[in-house]
Amino acid sequence: MKNKLIPVTLLTGYLGAGKTTLLNYILNNQKGYKVAVIVNDIGEVNIDASLIEKGAGIVEEDKGSVVPLQNGCICCNLKTDLMNQIISLANQNKYDYILIEASGICEPMPIAQTIEMLSGNTGDRGIPVVCKLDNIVAVVDALRLVDEFGSGNSLLKKDLEEHDIEALLIQQIEFCNTILLNKTDLVTPEQLVEVKAVIRKLQPSAKIIETQKAVVDLKEVLGTGAFDFEKVYSTAGWIKELEEHDEDDDDDEHEEHHHEHDEHHEHHEHHHHDHEHGEHNHVDEFGISTFVYQVRRPFDRMKLENFASNWPATVIRSKGIVWFSDDNDAAYVLEQAGKQITAGYSGDWMATAPKAQIKRALASDPEFAKNWDEKYGDRMVKLVFIGRNMDKKKIVSDLDACTVEPAL
Repeated sequence: MKNKLIPVTLLTGYLGAGKTTLLNYILNNQKGYKVAVIVNDIGEVNIDASLIEKGAGIVEEDKGSVVPLQNGCICCNLKTDLMNQIISLANQNKYDYILIEASGICEPMPIAQTIEMLSGNTGDRGIPVVCKLDNIVAVVDALRLVDEFGSGNSLLKKDLEEHDIEALLIQQIEFCNTILLNKTDLVTPEQLVEVKAVIRKLQPSAKIIETQKAVVDLKEVLGTGAFDFEKVYSTAGWIKELEEHDEDDDDDEHEEHHHEHDEHHEHHEHHHHDHEHGEHNHVDEFGISTFVYQVRRPFDRMKLENFASNWPATVIRSKGIVWFSDDNDAAYVLEQAGKQITAGYSGDWMATAPKAQIKRALASDPEFAKNWDEKYGDRMVKLVFIGRNMDKKKIVSDLDACTVEPAL
């Protein structure tokens, strides 16, 4: 008889947001669950694990229910350790729920992918099917968000070395289905409304629960059945903005085709119209706005790097597909959150595929054919911007100055 999959709730959030406080509250107030806890702490001494044991009144014989994973992040170098610990807890047949407290500097998506491997949803053969991801709860410090996005006293002004606090906050907010907006008693009602407006731009769909000292109705965090990987990924604000932009351009949902030569499969991104700049631009009363920049000209790589070195502080989030003048074959995805700006290879443009494959794509997808450029194919730049008090005209002008005539 197949064992029932153990539900898992993943708690994310930056240092000091209230994750450990929430964990202790859950352990002290939950009814009907025998809960195991996995705690990821970066330091050599797992302070959080000992705090949880004390705060939850865990006695000596039950201390095995709190498992510390330290000296690394479960989103990167401790992935295998995390899998092994989940399998071990499941095989003990004494727990019916697992709570995972991620380190404050962990990115949530890789952790979710690891847990999904143990759920049977990814089709990985040889990996035990023991659990299911039930909920990802991002614990957000309302006061910190006021500092980051509101008052201008950004912690980014300090030397953060490897880790960009603003980028981590954005990633944690974007990839979750429940947001615990904690410490709401430490901000004014006006600040709270503004912070929620920023959150909604970054993550339009997640449930927002306002809390003080992480006190929450436990049915909102345990046994929700609310997590769906594809749904959570697709609800990030930047994706929603691109979709709305395409709809504004009479673009029903269709895809941009890329051809990946070495793997012989098509890589899909949203397609586009051939016009100079998207006019999709939403502004609310707090100065929070969005717009999509798109052109049929490539970026000069050095010019774009110079622009990125002076990236507008008003831009909170940007992501999209780019074309570089020194590489007419490869499509790149540019991603910015806070001060972190990267551009990574995303597959080859469909325009580089064999003519027969292009012909099939043009014949099978009317929208793709409608937006295909005879000279440039599907090559383009298309970036969504989410920010506060952005000077759209200047950003567009500066980006235009980074483009050059295509050499095709």
